Amino acid sequence: MTDGPLPEDAKSAPADRAENGPFDESEANAVRPYVDLGAIKLVPRPELQLRLEVEEATKRVVAVGIDYQGSTLQVQAFAAPRSTGLWHGVRGQIEQQIRSQGGEISERDGVFGPELLARIPVQADGQASTRIARFVGVDGPRWFLRGVIAGQGAVDQAAAEAIDDVFRSIVVVRGSTPMPPRDLIPLQVPAGAQGAAGASAGAGPQPTASS
Repeated sequence: MTDGPLPEDAKSAPADRAENGPFDESEANAVRPYVDLGAIKLVPRPELQLRLEVEEATKRVVAVGIDYQGSTLQVQAFAAPRSTGLWHGVRGQIEQQIRSQGGEISERDGVFGPELLARIPVQADGQASTRIARFVGVDGPRWFLRGVIAGQGAVDQAAAEAIDDVFRSIVVVRGSTPMPPRDLIPLQVPAGAQGAAGASAGAGPQPTASS
């Protein structure tokens, strides 16, 4: 334990991250089958459905959407410095954006470390409602993995444990190409699949090199 607040660029990750995930490619089980999405690899599971979220203007895949047991999980992996982290700084940006949208947001301790719980106002079919979402983040070696959890995994403990286990099982492939911190590590459509366009509404800010 440390006394006082951690510096903003300190790494934030579970103490057992290297053993139990989210994993770096160098830590992954080489004999397990994975769905290869470029920056992210996932272990196939019954009931798990994938959606690739595509930026309309560039046709670039910008996020992986996962539907599992009544929860949704949007994940993105970003380049990060070797010795410092991004999550402590990124949380402040997310809080600012949610509040600017008229939402409510609070920080709490979660299984991955600090996480954010947000109530985001949304309009659907002309009706105003509130979307509850959890924002989680893990700093790994030269990468940062961010997840946005909605549906049952944001409000129900058992469902949260199930979708958290999916997030834990992710393998991040940073690659050796030099990239500025906060740049999105490229995602790709797996062979024989097609991505679905359109990012989830209210999913929060996407950190970039200029954020």
